[in-house]
Amino acid sequence: MRFTIVLLHLLFAGLLASAQQIAVQDLTCEHKVNPVGLNAANPRLSWKITGSGRNIIQSAYSIRVAGSEKFEGSSTIWQSGKQNSRESILQTYNGPALKPGTRYYWQVKIWDGNGKESVWSKPAFFETGMRKEDWKASWIEPQQDTVKQMPGLQVRKEFSLNKKVAAARVYVTSHGLYELYLNGNKVGDQVLTPGWTSYKSRLQYQVYDVTQQVKQGQNAVGALLGDGWYRGALAWDNNWGIFGKTLGLLCQLTVSFTDGSTETIVTDNSWKGTQDGAVLKNGIYYGEDYDARKEQAGWSKSGFDDSKWKAVRVTTEDKNNLLAEETVPMRKIGQVTPVKIFRTPKGTLVADLGQNMVGWIKLTVNGEAGKTITLRHAEVLDKYGEFYTENLRAAQATARYTCKGGGIETYEPRFTFFGFRYVAVDGFPGDLKPENITGIVVHSDMKPAGTFECSNPLINQLQHNILWGQKGNFLDVPTDCPQRDERLGWTGDAQAFVRTAAFNMNVAAFFTKWLKDLEADQYKDGQVPFVVPDVLSKNSGTSAGWGDVATIAPWTLYQVYGDKKVLETQYPSMKAYVEYIHKKAGESYLWKNGSVFGDWLFYKSMRQTENDGYTSPDMIATMFYAYSTSLLSKAAGVIGKKEDEKMYADLFNKIKDAFNRNYVTAEGRVASESQTAYVLALNFGLLPSEIRQKATQFLVDDIKGRGNHLSTGFLGTPYLCHVLTENGRTDVAYDLLLQENFPSWLYPVKMGATTIWERWDGQKTDSTFQDVGMNSFNHYAYGAVGDWMYRVAAGIEIGKPGYQHILIQPKPSSKLSFAKASFESSYGTIASGWEMKDGKMSLRVRIPANTQATITLPGTTSDKVMEGGKQVAGNAAFRNLKSDAGNVTMEVGSGDYLFEYAL
Repeated sequence: MRFTIVLLHLLFAGLLASAQQIAVQDLTCEHKVNPVGLNAANPRLSWKITGSGRNIIQSAYSIRVAGSEKFEGSSTIWQSGKQNSRESILQTYNGPALKPGTRYYWQVKIWDGNGKESVWSKPAFFETGMRKEDWKASWIEPQQDTVKQMPGLQVRKEFSLNKKVAAARVYVTSHGLYELYLNGNKVGDQVLTPGWTSYKSRLQYQVYDVTQQVKQGQNAVGALLGDGWYRGALAWDNNWGIFGKTLGLLCQLTVSFTDGSTETIVTDNSWKGTQDGAVLKNGIYYGEDYDARKEQAGWSKSGFDDSKWKAVRVTTEDKNNLLAEETVPMRKIGQVTPVKIFRTPKGTLVADLGQNMVGWIKLTVNGEAGKTITLRHAEVLDKYGEFYTENLRAAQATARYTCKGGGIETYEPRFTFFGFRYVAVDGFPGDLKPENITGIVVHSDMKPAGTFECSNPLINQLQHNILWGQKGNFLDVPTDCPQRDERLGWTGDAQAFVRTAAFNMNVAAFFTKWLKDLEADQYKDGQVPFVVPDVLSKNSGTSAGWGDVATIAPWTLYQVYGDKKVLETQYPSMKAYVEYIHKKAGESYLWKNGSVFGDWLFYKSMRQTENDGYTSPDMIATMFYAYSTSLLSKAAGVIGKKEDEKMYADLFNKIKDAFNRNYVTAEGRVASESQTAYVLALNFGLLPSEIRQKATQFLVDDIKGRGNHLSTGFLGTPYLCHVLTENGRTDVAYDLLLQENFPSWLYPVKMGATTIWERWDGQKTDSTFQDVGMNSFNHYAYGAVGDWMYRVAAGIEIGKPGYQHILIQPKPSSKLSFAKASFESSYGTIASGWEMKDGKMSLRVRIPANTQATITLPGTTSDKVMEGGKQVAGNAAFRNLKSDAGNVTMEVGSGDYLFEYAL
């Protein structure tokens, strides 16, 4: 009996020890999982920690990097040794110089707060890109017509490998879009490569592991080329070929053999090309015409007869603008099936996918040779139920497929994308069924980060719409809209939405890359163009609230991801922008004529002369001048530029003083007396403390005077609810959020929207449409309210950059019975969810390992609060427990918590 008891005790102790094991997981390098092709000479490494129980803190870590995932003997090239540090994100590799084109494996282990050591993590890897001097390939251009609309191009080469292959990598980019093939199979799962950058300064190349696609013996490599952003039409006024009018390819295949030798196959004058292929026409706005009868079977396989193909031209193009892919690639992310197939009153055959989406249609058809099926794309039907495309302006947004005959055929466009919910189908043979039409959802492959849900289904649909608006407009650059003849990287939209974007998805790599394009396109005098990449340079400039993305986005990335390097990298750009304004404003400290767009699309109209909701553009400019100056000062402090920190803090105070002298009365009235005027003045810290409450009341009075409606545009809307909350009027913020009538966030939802609209009334109450010249139904800017839903309604807020310290501070409303959100931070999952039921409040919280949190429980006192069935009062687990102003605050470590108390 005694032996049994001892044995059970030992087993229990072993199980307990096992349950308390800490582990390391989710290893990333430069915000990406196992990146292939890195530009960084000293990449930064991050990891997450898991374990049972609470209060898990890392006290030390050790990293090792090796040339083999077995980490044996001489393969280990660097070990950090035990580093007594809590830091677990963006820790810099400090070993020997990394070789180009080489894969490195790495692991990490940690010690917790009690000195307990974890096992080594599972290996992760990163692979370096090529140095500029390592490029042996030459740019090649197949013979082509330099006209606005031309066919897609094909190039190919055969080669022989006489040894057994151990590994193979291909490095490739293009002028235009490319699809690469090896031995008849497409290389990689990316689409719309090489993406869109400021090509003249920065052209990304992709790196693919093609070990399984090459073989000993005869091989063939080929590529399809299309216009894309490089050569195609962009914006207006016959604006095409902005970056160049000829398409080209740069490709270098490096093969390593089992005997240790290598061989390199490159683009050179031995390649051949043709423009006599199946892609007859293509363009971002145009769409694609594809004639399957013109397919050249086996063109990317060895043995193909290319005798009619022509020699390519080798160019002396500079390679100094090449860089390995910095962002996450664009991919096919999902599929959507039609919810309805019908004919409109005028007889148009239409498939309704039920969701406004971005990508293209996968067509499945069995037709006779020469039969052409035409697919047109639209976001909405008009009030009569007819297919509506007038808001697409000059964009044809059409795909045409001509069958080759002989059985079932499938087709997907490759050199274009569409923004649509409805597809008009013409020429389809037989009955169109859902299995014939599949929506392929395409966007940058950002990892989902956040979720939000509450008791109001309309708000849940709003969150859905915000997310789908982001999906549809985050195709390598943050575009304004995905459907009409625009689809440009408007800077004002991006600055308004960047904080919400970071809640929905991990946008660290996405924005890091785009901000470098911004700096590349920034004018010499510091102006930030309207769009990035800048394709409007002939009629561009900068505008308050648009150019300020240069300061707002880097600061946001630092706050969300704890990435100090983004501030260091972007600081010259940030400073150049503020200094441009400083020179314009001079000693008046007022930025006159600095706002081109004003508070864009404030609810009344886009005509800036109307008074209802109108905000003075000069005042807007000065307010954003002040805000960017304050962010620049803070950034300078973070990266150790103390003189700049003080200088720009002083400049902010001078701007603030000038603003108050010129635009603010002693009673707290702000010139224009619009909602946006009060919102920006309050949010940017421009009003003296003694009049903030008066100004807040004037704002509330305006909202109430409109029957709890907003009147803000692109610049005021992102901050509106936050300003109300920060000044004690969360009740009014909820009134605005829950408003269902125009203008409001829920009006489009009630009208059937599945994405965020460009205008508050893109579709009017009588079901007619707003101005066809500018009426997108997928435009994320007004979705910026999403971050208020996460940060205030659910209560997830940043305490210290990167969420190393977390604030859980929900502000419930009796108009909802519950609200909950989760966010995948750099440390792990943060969750906060409250529910009011049967006179009780419950709050469920999750705090990830290696972080701490301050939790605020609203409407109670510490003696009433229970956690896990026990009182928090007197419990040492809840540090600095305080009751103040009807709230209870406490500090906690990592773990899961359930707080409950009577209301």
